[in-house]
Amino acid sequence: MANKISSCQEYFDTLNDRFVSDASKGLNAIYQFELSGDGGGTWHVVVADGSIEVCAGAHEAPSAVVTSKAPDFVRISNGEINGLRAVMTRKMKIAGNLVLARKMQHMFPSGNI
Repeated sequence: MANKISSCQEYFDTLNDRFVSDASKGLNAIYQFELSGDGGGTWHVVVADGSIEVCAGAHEAPSAVVTSKAPDFVRISNGEINGLRAVMTRKMKIAGNLVLARKMQHMFPSGNI
């Protein structure tokens, strides 16, 4: 990845630029990110048939929830930690609809989720 991020906030601030809309055609989902520790926070991303909306805060009914420590999430997003490995080593947890969660890697390619 050419442009690495330095914080979780930067990840969500720049997600629109990295979003691959073709990968979300026909998809409607809400992805929530609960990132703990310094620089963390809660964000949700609404994906609706080729478009996204990034929002701060929790959503009342997310389709999938990603939980991680903020520094680990930055490393995963920068490709320094493989997303599958992060799940296997419990650096990242995914709850909810796992099929929808797997689609994130195609829509948000800078994150290795």
